[in-house]
Amino acid sequence: MRLRNKSSVDMLNGPLLSNIFIFAVPVMFSSLLQIAFNAADTIIVGKFSGQQALAAVGATGSIVNLLVSLFNGLSVGATIVLAQSIGSGIRDRIKVSVHTSYFLALAGGAILTVVGFALSGVFLNAIGTPADIVDGSLLYMRIYFAGSIPLLVYNFGAAILRSKGDTFRPTVFLTISGIVNVVLNLILVIVFKLGVAGVALATVISETISAIMVTYSLIYADDETRLIPKEISLDTKAMLSILRIGIPAGVQGMMWAISNVAVQRSLNSFNSSVVIAGNTAAANIEGFVYIGMGGFSQACMTFTSQNAGAKNFQRIRKLLLICSALIVSVTFAIALLINLNGNFFLSFYTNDQTVIDTGMIRLRYVVFWLFLNGLLDIPSSSMRGMGYSTMPAILMLLGIVGVRLSWIYLYWTYHPTLEVLYFCYPLSWAVTTILQFGLWLFAYSRFVKKCEAGISVI
Repeated sequence: MRLRNKSSVDMLNGPLLSNIFIFAVPVMFSSLLQIAFNAADTIIVGKFSGQQALAAVGATGSIVNLLVSLFNGLSVGATIVLAQSIGSGIRDRIKVSVHTSYFLALAGGAILTVVGFALSGVFLNAIGTPADIVDGSLLYMRIYFAGSIPLLVYNFGAAILRSKGDTFRPTVFLTISGIVNVVLNLILVIVFKLGVAGVALATVISETISAIMVTYSLIYADDETRLIPKEISLDTKAMLSILRIGIPAGVQGMMWAISNVAVQRSLNSFNSSVVIAGNTAAANIEGFVYIGMGGFSQACMTFTSQNAGAKNFQRIRKLLLICSALIVSVTFAIALLINLNGNFFLSFYTNDQTVIDTGMIRLRYVVFWLFLNGLLDIPSSSMRGMGYSTMPAILMLLGIVGVRLSWIYLYWTYHPTLEVLYFCYPLSWAVTTILQFGLWLFAYSRFVKKCEAGISVI
């Protein structure tokens, strides 16, 4: 069974390389837009509200990612369950999975709103946010988490579309909402002088618009992914399937976030808004390298999911190799370009040369090595597509969190420089990449044996 329209990609048939690009390019463009719009947020608040406002927004990133990661992981679970069902031709399961996904988005958004609003101050104090920016950071986080429901509705809705190969419409929706976000930033920050609050309000409004658009597209879908609002409910079997894959994926995202919180706490220990502002600007530029990473890892996961449902073993192997080559090539090229022009890019965020110099340290020690981060995503995405989500999450815990925390507390504590701190990133990526490829060989062999034995894999 194929759920296809003019916006969808056939993942089960045809040449892999061209189909991967057809699928991945809209995802990459979507990532580019999202990063560009986030960069616009940062640039506008940094240029027109000052260094402290820039640092206040930047100090929230690791905490926001920590709290959002678990729920975003559930949307990954929805993508895989739906894609596997499409590949295997189980129509009834598609319908109940769509409506269960929307129930989880609404419930998860409500929970995230309460937790985020209530605990923002606790988290900011726990990571030692400097006193001169903590009030601005708290204001930003509370407004941001007020928009948790539309944030998760869009993520789950886009996951449903991508599960059947439609990456075009989520990109269109993101483009429209992103333009609204930038316009609102200009109005709220420059005209109304709302600073940090203006940036947060613009984000919430734009996310609401994207949630409305993706929901509308699903309500008027002409296949089994059609959303019928009155049928939004919790199907136990569908929920368990989504949670089985989604919770480990979310925990893995949280592991990354926890390690980044540890790094942010270490940065805060310098007690310098210059350090935090420089790190914020560089980390924002760093996001552009993730353009290729997100597109090809998403392609690997979704293509593998459908082919796992169809038991196309050879195609799964080819997907791993092709996506690995593509993600390394694209990521390295973008990272190299950014490093060669680092001062130029950083000057968009600030006029302070000391902030620019600080940002360049992150570009050299973190951004340049991001191709390792991209590479480790491919075996992890492939394993999730085959239904193995817990094992790669455990390895991420050991390889990312374990290595970074060990480095910070056993080495950086005695050599407290930015260069030494940032080195924990490429070190953890290299170790984890080796572990993930070794685990993939085991998971793939196990998957093939289960299929040959007639054991259900979805």
